[in-house]
Amino acid sequence: MADWIFAIVDRLGALGVGLLIFLENVVPPIPSEVILPLAGFRARSGALDLLTVWPASVVGSVAGALVLYGLGTWLGHDRLRALAARPWFVLASVSDIDRGRELFARHGGKVVLLCRFVPFLRSVVSIPAGIEGMPLMRFVLLTALGSGIWNAAFLGIGWLLGENWAQVEGWLGPVSYVVIGLLLVGLAVLVVRRYRGRRAARS
Repeated sequence: MADWIFAIVDRLGALGVGLLIFLENVVPPIPSEVILPLAGFRARSGALDLLTVWPASVVGSVAGALVLYGLGTWLGHDRLRALAARPWFVLASVSDIDRGRELFARHGGKVVLLCRFVPFLRSVVSIPAGIEGMPLMRFVLLTALGSGIWNAAFLGIGWLLGENWAQVEGWLGPVSYVVIGLLLVGLAVLVVRRYRGRRAARS
């Protein structure tokens, strides 16, 4: 993947960085922890301009987040609630959906902002924001703020590390695996709890 990222960045410059960050938000396995440090290193070597790359990366982040926000808006709370009432939907119950809505109503802004700093979650958090109807301008501003800080930090790290930019992936790779592992465990707990609840309701 690193060779593919190299080819796009070297061919398209800042536009390529923005495109890759857009894809990273829509397809989380594409790691910004590789894209941004590489872009920072390229900027240090003179091949890119940080003052162009950084805004391009932020625009890519926001654009990708808006795709998933739109998906959440299309799904909507009522449709999700109707899905949760169906017997085959084991991810969450109607009461889970309602509690999630209350939580998001109280802390949705904090959730959207802080999740921009967490691998994988920075992508998927856009979906509940759309489901719960967070005002579009507020969502865009929070996403741009969080993404701007995250992207600037990793571009700066790539600049400082120079040819050793790839070390960043080694540092954060285990963190990403832990986050994904915890999410899978949480998903398994939800499924088991929902299954047991339905068995108890039948008996």
